[in-house]
Amino acid sequence: MTDLTETRISGEAIYEGTFITISRDRVRLPSGNEGSRIVIRHPGAACVLAVTEQDEVVLVRQWRYAAGQAVLELPAGKLDAGEDPAECALRELAEETPYTADSVKLLHTFYTAVGFCDEKMYLYQAEGVRLGSTLSNDEDEITETVLMSREAVKQALQNDEIRDGKTLAGLQYWLLNS
Repeated sequence: MTDLTETRISGEAIYEGTFITISRDRVRLPSGNEGSRIVIRHPGAACVLAVTEQDEVVLVRQWRYAAGQAVLELPAGKLDAGEDPAECALRELAEETPYTADSVKLLHTFYTAVGFCDEKMYLYQAEGVRLGSTLSNDEDEITETVLMSREAVKQALQNDEIRDGKTLAGLQYWLLNS
């Protein structure tokens, strides 16, 4: 197997925000040459595939400024410092929707944009989903809860109405494994 490792030589933070840092790094390439990399450092995030007793998936619609449109997504959010990803998934479900769950089961971990960002996403499946959340969204977050049947999800996918990567992964899992 070919060694593809790039080794960091130096780096500088070119932006430090409330939860991301953008770095410009110099790296040693496997060939011995040097290269430059811009990397967004992110604390990670969790998302949750929650399905009601009526076999409807719980989604949220929210405005995504970067995309310039409202997007249908699985409930999700960034990890707080030291937070267990499973707890984050449960918290986000309860904050963004009127639903809670007894527990979650890890389905997958993946990188959201591996070409330039180290954000690792934890995809969970909720167990014991029910109405009853008493939590609410963050002040700067407005979401609309959307319940969709399997047929509605298939139609939305066919119509290119769901474009979020984590949501596509979670819904494909649901459609193929349930």
